[in-house]
Amino acid sequence: MFTKKMLMADLQLFLKGRLRISSANVALVLSILVTCLWVLWGVIEMFHEGWYAPFEWLFFLLPAMAMLSLTLIALRLPQVGAALFIAIGVGLNGLVLWQFRPGGGRNADWTLINLLSWVPVTLLPIVIGLFDYLGRGQRRRRFHYLVAIGVPFLLGIVLAVEPAYRFSQRTNDGYLGERFIQGNGVALHWAPDGPGWDRDGGVSWNEIALYGKGDIGFEGKRFGTDGLCNGSGDWARHCATEEEMRAYSICLYLNQEGTQLMSTRQNAWRLPTTDEGVRSLVRHGVNAGCSWHRSIGRPPCMVSPDKESPLWDPNIRLIYLWTAEEVNLGEAYFIVYHGDVGALWKFSAMGSRGYRCVQVAQESSDARD
Repeated sequence: MFTKKMLMADLQLFLKGRLRISSANVALVLSILVTCLWVLWGVIEMFHEGWYAPFEWLFFLLPAMAMLSLTLIALRLPQVGAALFIAIGVGLNGLVLWQFRPGGGRNADWTLINLLSWVPVTLLPIVIGLFDYLGRGQRRRRFHYLVAIGVPFLLGIVLAVEPAYRFSQRTNDGYLGERFIQGNGVALHWAPDGPGWDRDGGVSWNEIALYGKGDIGFEGKRFGTDGLCNGSGDWARHCATEEEMRAYSICLYLNQEGTQLMSTRQNAWRLPTTDEGVRSLVRHGVNAGCSWHRSIGRPPCMVSPDKESPLWDPNIRLIYLWTAEEVNLGEAYFIVYHGDVGALWKFSAMGSRGYRCVQVAQESSDARD
């Protein structure tokens, strides 16, 4: 059992340099480093993607918790910990090399920078395991346990303070009907909850663009009409195009009220352009004053936008919206609630990415919500 006297004794040893550089200490420092990297990723992602439903955010803390558990096992049972670290590192190395193999599947993007970005996940666990094994006979002190738990915990608290406060101040009026957003060079009606606002996500750009081409619907169109827009070979030329988006988009089949899909084109709604989406971003119910300069990344804004009504629903997973524009033959633009503009494969489908159709206001005073 830890006591204040024991911990102070260990701390004095540390300050006097008697907790020397050893294999066990090197393993601990590397373990804490990797745990902190996972804490950094986890806190950022839990507020970015996970903060929409009770306890959903816990998923993003699992890697850090798993790494901390391995660290504590290695402190208590060095040989067991070493074996676990090495086995996990070897397995993850094999998985990453398979994904990044030249000419590999549709997730492959084989560059040295991308490969090296995985080193903390793949190579460091093996190194930690080797140092744990070499230091298997060295003494682990109470101070080691305190540092292993305390450093990642304090880092997580510090990182969470700002986003936790900001998210607690989000505006949400709870209205999910048609919304009118005017100002900053746009005057658009945004579709209400229903087929014109994909609140569940998981629809690819291809499916949106090809909805009315051939048999009406999404079925069989995620990878293009011929199924070859899939990241393999000469895939990009088989994807949907901007011309097809303008001709067959699901938005074109919405009725005037935006509540029902019809069997023929209605031409009342469409998918917004990237610039329209960026200019419609809001903060506390007021236009954020963002403008897009046709580049990937965060555009300049008067204030930082957030996941708030009238454009977003803070209580659902959706944080990305597809736009009507393509970057190239294989990629299309999407916007993020905090202002970023990104590009992704047209066949990509994620639960956090969807669409919301728009209708240009006939008169700026026509605010129907």
